[in-house]
Amino acid sequence: MKQFDLAPARHPAPASLEIIPVAEMTETTRAIRLTPEFDVETLGTALDHLDLIIVTFPIFRDGRGFTQARALREYYGFAGEIRAEGHLIPDQAQFLRTCGVDCVLLDDDADTTPWLKALSLFPVTYQTRLGLR
Repeated sequence: MKQFDLAPARHPAPASLEIIPVAEMTETTRAIRLTPEFDVETLGTALDHLDLIIVTFPIFRDGRGFTQARALREYYGFAGEIRAEGHLIPDQAQFLRTCGVDCVLLDDDADTTPWLKALSLFPVTYQTRLGLR
């Protein structure tokens, strides 16, 4: 998998982090992968020691990852890196960025040109609450 940056990461996560499923998280965990049905509100103070959260999109029409990312940034003040993985298309790039996602994980052979084009279509957003461009 290769990482495609949607925006400069606020606090990029170290590359060496072990990513743990949220169900196996402990007090020393620094990187987790959320399942779409997970309620991010239950993370509580665990957000203080996390550097990376991966939101997953198991199928194209499942938008819960957008809600999770937005809640993490806007309501719970998560300042670490948020990555998106799964069934994503370039048309979603702007919305992912607006929701607070820093980057997407793409197949190694994926062409990033459509992603770059999608990000350049609308260089600004009316929703500036998250400090995004």
